[in-house]
Order: sequence, then structure tokens, then C-alpha cells
Amino acid sequence: MSTTTLPIGAKPRIVVVGNGMVGHHYVEQLIEANAQDHYEILVFGEEKYIAYDRVHLSEYFTGATTEDLSLTTTGFYEQNDVQFYAGNKVAGIDAPTRTVTLENGNVVHYSALVLATGSYPFVPPIESHSTENTFVYRTFDDLDALKACAANSKVGTVVGGGLLGLEAANALKSLGLETHVVEFAPRLMPVQLDPVGGRTLKNMIEGLGVSVHVDTATQNIIAGETCFHRMNFTNGEHLETDLILYSAGIRPQDALARSAGLAVGARGGIVVNNFCQTSQENIYAIGECALWNERIFGLVAPGYTMAKVAADHLISKTGKKFEGADMSTKLKLLGCDVGSIGDAHQATPGATSFVYHNERKGEYRKIVVSEDGSKLLGAVLVGDNSYYDTLLQYYLNGIDLPKNPESLILPNTGDAPALGVDALPATASICSCHNVTKGDIAQAVANGACSVGDVKGMTKAATGCGGCAALLKKVVDNELLALGVEVSTDICEHFAYTRQELFHLIKVEEIKSFQDLLHSHGKGHGCDICKPTVGSILASVWNDYVLDASHVGLQDTNDRYLANMQKDGTYSVVPRIPGGEITPEGLIAIGEVAKRYKLYTKITGGQRIDLFGATLSDLPKIWGELIDAGFETGQAYGKSVRTVKSCVGSTWCRYGVNDSVGMAIRIEERYKGLRGPHKIKFAVSGCTRECAEAQSKDIGVIATEKGWNLYVCGNGGMKPRHANLFATDLSDEMLIKYIDRVLMFYVQTADRLQRTSVWMDNLEGGLEYLRDVVINNSLGLAEELELQMQHIVNTFQCEWKTTLNNPQALKKFRQFINTDAADDHVQFVEERGQIRPATEIEKSQLIATVS
Repeated sequence: MSTTTLPIGAKPRIVVVGNGMVGHHYVEQLIEANAQDHYEILVFGEEKYIAYDRVHLSEYFTGATTEDLSLTTTGFYEQNDVQFYAGNKVAGIDAPTRTVTLENGNVVHYSALVLATGSYPFVPPIESHSTENTFVYRTFDDLDALKACAANSKVGTVVGGGLLGLEAANALKSLGLETHVVEFAPRLMPVQLDPVGGRTLKNMIEGLGVSVHVDTATQNIIAGETCFHRMNFTNGEHLETDLILYSAGIRPQDALARSAGLAVGARGGIVVNNFCQTSQENIYAIGECALWNERIFGLVAPGYTMAKVAADHLISKTGKKFEGADMSTKLKLLGCDVGSIGDAHQATPGATSFVYHNERKGEYRKIVVSEDGSKLLGAVLVGDNSYYDTLLQYYLNGIDLPKNPESLILPNTGDAPALGVDALPATASICSCHNVTKGDIAQAVANGACSVGDVKGMTKAATGCGGCAALLKKVVDNELLALGVEVSTDICEHFAYTRQELFHLIKVEEIKSFQDLLHSHGKGHGCDICKPTVGSILASVWNDYVLDASHVGLQDTNDRYLANMQKDGTYSVVPRIPGGEITPEGLIAIGEVAKRYKLYTKITGGQRIDLFGATLSDLPKIWGELIDAGFETGQAYGKSVRTVKSCVGSTWCRYGVNDSVGMAIRIEERYKGLRGPHKIKFAVSGCTRECAEAQSKDIGVIATEKGWNLYVCGNGGMKPRHANLFATDLSDEMLIKYIDRVLMFYVQTADRLQRTSVWMDNLEGGLEYLRDVVINNSLGLAEELELQMQHIVNTFQCEWKTTLNNPQALKKFRQFINTDAADDHVQFVEERGQIRPATEIEKSQLIATVS
């Protein structure tokens, strides 16, 4: 802001201090109520980043970017007349004059002020020789500093064994550090778990290679002998560590409120009423900075509810109140399932409990029931969260328990009655993040929503943590059926089949073209849904040339031209570089092509070189030169295998225990011709330091002293997801067999455009079922899956090499239909030392300059 003081203009002004998840949700509520028509809305964020998803912050270590985790954009705020100021810390509040003062000295007047300042990490007051190499786990900047330190470290320690502490431990482990967790309490997650649950979780985490020290207090920290720090414990033991990450709880960020004279609690927190008003009625507080009924709520869902209540009280005045929140949680920590519901510690007078404990499998389940045995009061789950959704609905909605409540947690008894969605009342909370009830979903369906996607768009259900997605689908399907709407699984109106059914029809009946399939099993002429889907299936089964006359009409634009179209109408060229290994001659050849055709070059995160700005008519000439230099298509345009990322492995790295580059090349050469429902990415790491980030890929491989660990069904992108540990210490041959089976089972059974992570989640039985099919051959498909994959390997062809030898196919790459001439009107601009084709706006500017 350019002025010293920003007075209120024609409209009253709402000032929001804080742009975290809760602060952003408050702004969303204002926009939804069209408050911008009547109020001026200003948002001040202390960080330089716009609101981002702290719930999934750990995914920043597995490939997610700041953009991936962002909850909104500045464009969204601008479109809705919200003035957003990043990196602007509010330093003071003057309640009598209704002004806030920024750290830069500017003064802003407000009509209503909303404090969404969140919390700050608590760092125990431990005597230490240095604050260097010590961190907290809260922001992107914290994580960037942590990553930089970890790059030169071997041992990392987390102080705190709660929710965030175990998330932080997972982050250190993903950075390749020997990881320790130090917890003052006698068990992990002491708030959520009982002693047996905590012990079970400790055993599971230690089994994954993380050392856990419970009932351990740090006396002081001195300079280490083998590491930077030495932590001395009160029990006489010590631990040497290169870095320390504090995750010992949070404290409400209430300094602004204190300085303004607002009421705060004895142990911190801005006191609010049921409308989230502070002791000054025109100042509100929401989220982790707010103290309601002597309680701070440290989860995002209660903060969202507060945001809705505060916005409603200021704008709509319908009388909505904040009356507390359920603190049940379902998590996956270091790959371990943990769930906690209600009275997990059995503190209710007269309550009794039922327990199932399988130490061999690492599973522990406890339910706490009322004295008369009719109601569920709480639950603890460790090792298997598949029981969580059902138990949560019994708890939240006061549903009467079955005659034998223990049947709800015993495995495979067949006695537990199915809790269908019909049994849930309209008030049942389906999505706690956005407080969406079964009634809200029913109303959305009644208003015309015909799919889960429609309901998500109307209600935001399952767009928070995503844990309610499966239950949401059941409710949506149930509501559609109740309205007499048939819940169709047809791929489109032209084929009354799912993708899986079409796959089997094509394979069993040896159908080789879309027209043959349409003639025998479909109707009409096809559409943009079924054509690419069938094209993909035909490629997966028969691996024919995709630009054959019978197939070319099925392809999307990118597949049709064997290149990704860019926003300016040019194309990208991506030669395959298996495992990221390339010769100097190869680098020179790519550089020469880039210079000759004026291509913008960029090295990708997948260890390939992208060449941007190729015109349609130049594509064959460019690929002709690249193929002559020994390259082949990287298939970046297809729903296919993209890359196999690798570290340098044991050949060069002093930590490497196996040849990750060699294995990456072997894998990429084997699967490079595979077409699937969606793109597929691999990575191979030469040791547990995980430099290739294998645990964020569809297929991840990590070297061990005894062979290879295989991870499956992870992905980056819009919804980053950790891969799941599938099998350990595999030989080279067994690793390839398992990958063959997993990928071909995915290709055969996944839905259209379904990533491997979503596919596995939708398998009944999930990861364990997939293990049973692949490792135990429970369906008797192992040999068939391997043979089908071998067929793909044997029939691989470089599509560009085939195209260059096909005069008919080359006609598609003319710039003009009636001539071979190229477009000589392409103009170029400079960008960071390179040149690229000008955009339309830049062309008009160039023309104006010349004129």
C-alpha cells in the first residue's frame, strides 16, 4: 500500500488477519454470502505464500510444490474483489479507533476485524550449546531450511511424539536420515491413544526403522562428538544427532489480542463466545488462536466451523453458534493406520470396553461403550483403519449398538451388522472438514447433482483431507437410487459397460478396432469419452501403432501429433532418457537440435530434457535428427510410462547400496511401451536416503542391503499421495515379476483416467487384496499378467520412428492442407538467455513497436 493510512471508503470494511487454512475458509464464506457486494474485504498474510494446505504439508518432501498445496490463487481473490496482501504482518491493534498497524507502519481502519492468527510451535526451554541445526515444522520456509540442513546430515531427531511429531519423523526419514523420536510422555500420541495403542504404534514405527524413545526428557544439549548435537537425557542416557526438529505441541498466537487488551485465557488463547466474538464485539477470533469454553481446538475442521459461524454472525445473522467440535481423527503416520474417536481413554463413569489385540499383525482395536452397552462413547484403532468410518457414525449419531458390540471390531466374524447409509440420520456428519451432513448431500442431489463430482462442487465434501470420499460415494449413490435414478456405471451412452468390462471384451473376443467394438457391443458413433478410452485399451492389449488409420481418430490431440501442445499452439519434444543417464554425444545432439530449431530447453523433475516451441511442420524434421542420434520417443504425450527417475546409486554415491541407475534403465526399457488408464511414473533410489523420491511415484523401488523394497500406488500432482510398501528385500527377477503383475492388473481393472493410487483405494481390500493377487496369486492370474506384459515388451515400437517411415502419417504434420510450406510468420522473443515463440500478446506488442 502506498499510503500511510487507509481509511474506510464508501463501504464498511472487514479486515482478516491471517491467511492460513482457517483464515482462507473465512474469506470463502464471505464470498459465498456475496459479502463483497456490501463490504470491502482486506486480508493480511504474514507469510509470502497464499493460503496453503498445512494438513498435507509433509507432501512437500515427496514432490508436492507450493502451487500443488495452495488452497487458492491471487486471481480468485481478485475476481471476487478481495484485497490480499502477502508478507504483511499486522503489528498492533487499536480497538478504540478501530485500526490495525502493519509492521511497515501503515495504518488500516476496519469496521470488523477477524483474527485468524493460528498458533506457533512450542519449543521446550532446554539449555543448549547452539540454536543452529534446530528447527520447527510449520511453514514452507521451515521445511526448506530443514531440507537444506538434512542434505549434509546423517541423523535427525524429533522432539515430540504426537500427531505432528510423527509426521515430522516421516519427513526426516523421507530425507534419508537415521531418524529418532523423543517423547516425554510414556507413550506415543498420548492425547489420542491409550497405553496399549501407544505401545502397538511404537512397535510398528520401530519396525519401519525409526527409533522411538518414550518416557524420555532432555536435560540439556551440548556439542556432539560424532554429530553436531548431543542430547543428554534425565535418565542418564544420551543421543548424538545432526539436527533437532521440535514438534512438542502448539501455543495460540494471541500476542496481538493481548496488546489490544482483549480477554485471553490463563494459559493463552483469545476468549470467544458462541459467535466467535472476542471481548470487543466487532473483533472475532477463529481457529487455533481462539479459546472457546476453556478449550483450544487444534484441528482444521473445528476452525472451519468457527469460520462459518463468524461469517454468518457478521453477514447473515441466522443465529448459527459454535458449540464445540468432535476431535476424532483418522491418520496414516509413517504408513501406520491410527484412529481415535471420542472418549478413547474410557474416562466416562460406568463405561466399559471391548478390546481386540493381534500382536503378530500389529493390530489393536478398542471400543468404549456406555454403562448399559447401548451407545459407543469412543474408540482406539492402530494398524487398521477400515473400521473407523462405521464406528465414527455410531458415535456421532448416537446409533444403537448391536447386541454384541464386540462384533464391530472382531475380524471376519460375519456377525457385525452392516451399517448402511440408510441408517444414518440427515444430521449425520459425512465430511467433518467442511461440516457437510447427509442432509446437505441429499439436498445437493435434489438440486440436480448427478455424480460425486457434482456433489463435491456444490458442498465441498471430500475436498479437505479426503478421508470421507468412500462414504460420500455411498451416500450419493443411495440418494440417487432413492430418487429413482439408476446409478449407472456405463462408460458413456454409447457403451453399456465399464472400462474393465470393455477391456475383457476386447481381449477375449480379439477385437482390434473401435468400429468393430462399436458394431458388436455399442451404439451410435462414439464420443470424447469412449473413443480415447477404447484407444487406450486397444494400445494396452495389442500395442498397435496409434496413428494407424483405424486408431488415429480415437486419439487426443497430444497423441495424434505425438507431442504435447502448448498454450501458444506450438509443441514440445521430449526424447526418452532412460534412468536419466545420457552420453556427452547425446547432450550435444539435443543441444544442436534446440539451436537449429530455436527451441526453449528445460530439464524436468523426471530427469529428461524438454524442448519447447516446435511448430507442427518441424516436428518430423526434429524427430528425424533425434532418432538419427540414437534417441526415441519419450511418450510424454500419452497415458503411458513417462519416466524412471534415479539417483546415482552405488556407482558413485558413498551411501548407495545397489545400482539404482542400472535398475532404472532396465525398468524403463521394459515398460516404455505400456499404455494405461493414466500416466505412470517410476523412481529407483540406491539407498534409504531416497534421493530419487521413489515413495511419491506409481512404482517406487528402494535398494536395501538384501535387495530391493517395492512401493506401489503413490503419485504427485494435484493430490499428492505416498506410495505403499508392498514387498521387501526382493531379488532383481522377483522385483520385475511383481511390477509386471501390479501394472498389468492395474491396466486391466482400473477405471478411465484413474491414477494407481485411486485405483488401489477402490479395490475392495485395498493394499492387502493387491498383495494377495500379486504375491499369493489368489486369482490365478500371475502367469497371464506376466505374459501380457511380455507381449507389450516384445511389440514395442518408437512411434516417431514408425511415423517417419509412413508418408500417409506424415501428411498430418503439414502446417497447411494444400502445401508443404511452413508458417514463416512465427516471431520469437528472448527469455532468460533463450528464445521462444512469442505469445499473441507479445506479437501485438512487437508489431506496435515496429509501427
